[in-house]
Amino acid sequence: MTKLMSLISLAVAVAAVNAPAAHADRVKDLTTIAGVRDNHITGFGLVVGLDGTGDDIRSPAVKTALTKMMKRLGLTIDPTDLKAKNVAAVAITAELPAFGKPGMAIDITASSLGNATSLAGGTLLAAPIKGPDGKTWAVAQGALSVGGVSAGGANASQKKNHLTVGIIPGGATVEGDAPTQMPDKQIVLLLKDPDFTTATRMTAALNQALGADLVTTRDAGSVIVGITPEAKKDVPALIAKLEAVEVEPDVPAKVVVDEKTGTIVVGEAVSLRPAAITFGSLVVEVQETPQVSQPDALTKGKTTVVKQTDLKVDEQDHPLRVLSKATTVGDVAAALAALGAKPRDLVSILRALKAAGALRAELEMI
Repeated sequence: MTKLMSLISLAVAVAAVNAPAAHADRVKDLTTIAGVRDNHITGFGLVVGLDGTGDDIRSPAVKTALTKMMKRLGLTIDPTDLKAKNVAAVAITAELPAFGKPGMAIDITASSLGNATSLAGGTLLAAPIKGPDGKTWAVAQGALSVGGVSAGGANASQKKNHLTVGIIPGGATVEGDAPTQMPDKQIVLLLKDPDFTTATRMTAALNQALGADLVTTRDAGSVIVGITPEAKKDVPALIAKLEAVEVEPDVPAKVVVDEKTGTIVVGEAVSLRPAAITFGSLVVEVQETPQVSQPDALTKGKTTVVKQTDLKVDEQDHPLRVLSKATTVGDVAAALAALGAKPRDLVSILRALKAAGALRAELEMI
């Protein structure tokens, strides 16, 4: 009950969203511009300098890659001579930002491809990072930051955090201009959460900010902004002006339930209709006590262990309660708290309320 009240208290605190907000959301936070996006790039590399935690050197991928790298550096070596476990093969992933320029530094992530146990302390050797077109867009190199540690002995070990994935902030240098074009005839704003109401509100707010009917709603997911001949002279300034406009987005009525942890989150648009409800908590306890069966000395019986099972079933009855109509998230929180149910009991109660039509919201299970 105490945990539930704490959860409900938090929900009531969040009920402040029912009050008028000081600022709505910016168009910049609600949309992206069509054609202006990040690009996924991927590469393969070798991490060296590991303290015996690298891949099995018998791995063909490691042997081949290490032999080719040394050959490029002018050193020819027989792959069979490679013995150490201080090298690991990794996949390199990064995001090439829109309008990325040569010389720009971007973050990278290196993930183990083999059976390395840790990348801590390793250094990534220079490796190209390519796009789906096969072109090299960046080159990565540097010391990995893993953010974990592993220690152990012959009979015990301890590990903290994930050790086979590391990052290098600013670890790659962009080698080419990202293929991004500025809009010339119209700007298409793509809503991150498509919604007709939000799109309509955005269109009205942008037309008011521009002082002209240049903005139209194409559908629930896109808003079109026309570019006048005067605005073509400085399209970046026009986009900056659009991004700063504030819009109040519409949100669906939704209750999200995580059954794994018993977490329940109630959205601001959720409401309850009057309903009568009762529930009972069923607790089943099973306890097994081993007992020794000892035969008489003159018999040929054998001593055996017999398990005695004790079963106890406890069902707690709750009186029939009436839920009043609730139209705000604070009222909904108070109504659920009044039931005196534990969070896991509330999961079943919410399902039943939804089935009865008393919960006016979408019930999403994660």
